[in-house]
Amino acid sequence: MKHKPTPAAPRERLLSLDALRGFDMFWITGGSYLVAVLATFTGAAWLKPVVEQMEHVDWGGFHFYDLIFPLFMFISGVAIPFALVSKLERNVPKDQLAKKAFTRAATLVLLGLIYNGVFSNGFENPRFASVLGQIGLAYFFAATITIYSKSFKQRLYWLGGILVGYGIIQLLVPVPGVGAGVLTPEGCINGYIDRAFLPGRLHGKVYDPEGLMCIVSAVAITLMGSVAGHYLRDKKTNDHQKVRMLLVVGASSIVAALLLSTFYPIIKKCWTSSFNLLAGGIGFILMAAFYWIIDVKDWKKWSFFFRVIGMNSIFIYLLHGIVNTDAVANRLFGWTVLWGEFGQLISAAGEIMLVWMLLYYMYKKSIFLRV
Repeated sequence: MKHKPTPAAPRERLLSLDALRGFDMFWITGGSYLVAVLATFTGAAWLKPVVEQMEHVDWGGFHFYDLIFPLFMFISGVAIPFALVSKLERNVPKDQLAKKAFTRAATLVLLGLIYNGVFSNGFENPRFASVLGQIGLAYFFAATITIYSKSFKQRLYWLGGILVGYGIIQLLVPVPGVGAGVLTPEGCINGYIDRAFLPGRLHGKVYDPEGLMCIVSAVAITLMGSVAGHYLRDKKTNDHQKVRMLLVVGASSIVAALLLSTFYPIIKKCWTSSFNLLAGGIGFILMAAFYWIIDVKDWKKWSFFFRVIGMNSIFIYLLHGIVNTDAVANRLFGWTVLWGEFGQLISAAGEIMLVWMLLYYMYKKSIFLRV
């Protein structure tokens, strides 16, 4: 006699979520450079294409490094059902939750300005758009949609509406003097809107990858993460069903992105909907893999390294932007230059471990920068 699988016990804290966030941050805090040095030291031919993936594409196309930022936003979306829906179920006032989300967004926008050095040079040629600002604003709008939507299905309508509406604007709304659907740095409607309405310096001179339209598109990938979080938090389905659902949604999203890319290119720097679908699809699959391995199978010891990073992700991002960790590491490991390429490898690994030990100390002392 077959027994019906019992529903999974609800988990309000996913170790896999912290580990995936740490895995994501690892690459911009020295991991990508370590791979490049390792490729040079070993001369391994198979590492050359891996090193190529550790750089952003110039415009169209997709490399692994282009996944890091949207994956972080996807992960922040996964946390929404655990952080907000659980409170809604306990009848916490919606306006109170929305106010908290707004405060978080405002704090991240401010930290983004500090990261950009807006206050350090007398407001000379400032850049107001930022990675942290985009994360904060996208989270705020995704959280607001979640808070005030009457059902999960309504949130899906919002997600679909943003993806479709954004695609229509990019492909069909003409840019004065250029026309419609010209997805180049100069011709894309994102750049036109940034040049017209976004004050200060633009990162790409004629466009900004964290500009006004990009923020709208980023709401979509944050909502995609919230869909993953909804499935993971569902008390009516077991772990096998959750993983299967995430894998199916992820694979379907990737296929849809590749099909759309035949006429709607995958471009991170103007956050096309096809890019969102590809990055979000990979996010679903990575989330499924980390959840299955760490939370379901309980193989978690290996993930501790990443979890330490993931639990202080905002701090580590600010640290690398404000503090010259390369100079600090060079004072400690600069002597390894005597060992040539092997010394470079030791120095790169040493810098990563130096920063990780700081994070480990903060972890042991329960010091977490939460926004």
